[in-house]
Amino acid sequence: MTIEMTRTASARRGSSFLRIAILLQTLTIFLQAVSAGLLLTASYGETLHSVGARVMYGASMLYVLAAVLAWKPGGGSPRPVWHASGFLVLASIQVVLGIAHIPSVHLPLGVLMFGLSVLALTRRPGLDQELHG
Repeated sequence: MTIEMTRTASARRGSSFLRIAILLQTLTIFLQAVSAGLLLTASYGETLHSVGARVMYGASMLYVLAAVLAWKPGGGSPRPVWHASGFLVLASIQVVLGIAHIPSVHLPLGVLMFGLSVLALTRRPGLDQELHG
């Protein structure tokens, strides 16, 4: 009984950390859209967007870490690890496209990433266990 309660508490903490990481990622992507607009209108827009890219990439790495911590010790589904890893790949592509100045792909990918991040944020925790066993 005590082991079961410990696992449940650990899973809850891992799930909370995961949701916070996804929220942080979503906010940083949104701020990247704002700083992209500032790129066009303000002298400091490029600096802000560049710093924001690093923060967004760090938030994506934090999402991977949170997904692993929610999965492994908490006994949760490995599915969020795959989602977070895929998102880190998209973030890597986004950074490369931004450095290469390819806005025709960089901008739509940013919109896609924001949508996927909002989708991950709004998913109900524990849904994977209910649907798949």
